[in-house]
Amino acid sequence: FPQQLLPSFFLLYLLMYLFTLLGNLLIMGTIWREHSLHTPMYLFLCALSISEILFTVAVTPRMLADMLSTHRSITFVACASQMFFSFTFGFTHSFLLMIMGYDRYVAICHPLRYNTLMSPRDCARLVSCCWAGGSVMGMMLTLIVFHLTFCGSKEIHHFVCHVLSLLKLACGKETASVTMGVILVCVTALLGCLFLIVLSYVFIVAAILRIPSAEGRHKTFSTCVSHLTIVVVHYGFASLIYLKPKGSHSMDSNTLMATTYTVFTPFLSPIIFSLRNKELKNAIQRSFHRTFHPLSS
Repeated sequence: FPQQLLPSFFLLYLLMYLFTLLGNLLIMGTIWREHSLHTPMYLFLCALSISEILFTVAVTPRMLADMLSTHRSITFVACASQMFFSFTFGFTHSFLLMIMGYDRYVAICHPLRYNTLMSPRDCARLVSCCWAGGSVMGMMLTLIVFHLTFCGSKEIHHFVCHVLSLLKLACGKETASVTMGVILVCVTALLGCLFLIVLSYVFIVAAILRIPSAEGRHKTFSTCVSHLTIVVVHYGFASLIYLKPKGSHSMDSNTLMATTYTVFTPFLSPIIFSLRNKELKNAIQRSFHRTFHPLSS
């Protein structure tokens, strides 16, 4: 970061960090209080909010502290812990988006079997699998990276323990193969989730097009808009950061883009779900009305 811009970025990231926490807590509190939202779709949304809060808390506070510090250093254990949590909650987020797509597929393509296929026990099992899968991925990738030998410069060109920046500091014969393996595992898992989401929406769109009335098609598709928007934002921004051509940006601009992505995408989620999901937006309004105008309700 250019030194003269650090205070501005610090303030921007701090406001986004606080809004991310408050926005996701508001969504969780509303889902908890409103019995009409005690459905599988909102259970998954609540789990998604938890993963975004934990991801933000694991990464952003340390980054904000380093932006104000003149001596930016991190211990080996702290760096490994930060990488583990960022991997865990990042993959959990992608897995949850995948099962939210599956939930929409079952609700639209198999509505008569929805209560059977998406029972509370099955939903809890799916959420548990997402968290378990994210934890396994986080532990496996962190152990692989930190079993490498690091020599020469100990300076990470990033404000967090970013895996690609850390792999550039490794040395030894196995470094190239490990680096390629880590990248392949991450890309395969994330693109696998994206493929299943896209496949779900292929069947969803086909089912919606068979609905005779335009109003019915619009009403059905509106239940998918917030989830589909989050998927586009999540994978669209990630593609801009990680799939851009090499050498197209300087190291400072790459760091700025990756750091902004880390803070920006969790910030957008509560905004999108609050504005694009009519049922959730109405529930939030009712909750505020009961809280601040209890006598008029």
